[in-house]
Amino acid sequence: MDNRDFEIALSGDQDSRRESSIRSGFTSGEQALDSYSQAVVGAVKGVGPSVVHVHVKQNIASQHPQDKGEASGSGLIIASDGYLVTNSHVVENAASIDVSLSHSSSVRADIIGQDKAMDIALLRILSETNLPTATLGDSDRLQVGQVAIVIGNPYGFENTVATGVISALGRSLRIRIGRLIENIIQTDAALNPGNSGGPLVDSKGRVIGINTAIIQHPQETCFVIPMNSIN
Repeated sequence: MDNRDFEIALSGDQDSRRESSIRSGFTSGEQALDSYSQAVVGAVKGVGPSVVHVHVKQNIASQHPQDKGEASGSGLIIASDGYLVTNSHVVENAASIDVSLSHSSSVRADIIGQDKAMDIALLRILSETNLPTATLGDSDRLQVGQVAIVIGNPYGFENTVATGVISALGRSLRIRIGRLIENIIQTDAALNPGNSGGPLVDSKGRVIGINTAIIQHPQETCFVIPMNSIN
């Protein structure tokens, strides 16, 4: 083989290796994406059945001028005998509360207690038992950059999902009543209207917080009450 033939053969071999490397890169990327997708799908399957839609008819006599007599949000079943959590602002001035479960039935719920300073309310459904519950995680072990999954039931659209990461920990947030809540989780996962009161979940399907607020200036920033602050 002369030098010219050798150079052509060498060039062809390099092109072949380059193509093989590119194909390997695509395969590796596809596998990584698939692993990420599987984690999100698994988390939603595990937590989704315990996420509910909360619809509130308000006491008109005591409502704020900007209110329209109704409100809604999401909630999370934490005990199989009917206890669930949502945001206090979701059930503010409630005259009656209806909860839509994952199997589409709508049932009445009562307020058991509220911590308005933390924007958390505890409700109970008395007419249902053996309800699906979520696994609660340890929010003190969170790290900035880990996967965060928002699951909600806004306006009855069951299992609406958005993903992102934990953007920051230990934030402070001033809520509607003027109180400053400390140790708030910040995430870039989209928190749509109606997702308030629903869970923030990690990649293993553990609930790490309850969604509470959106700030849309200068870009959408979402805040979450850590689960360990609620327990």
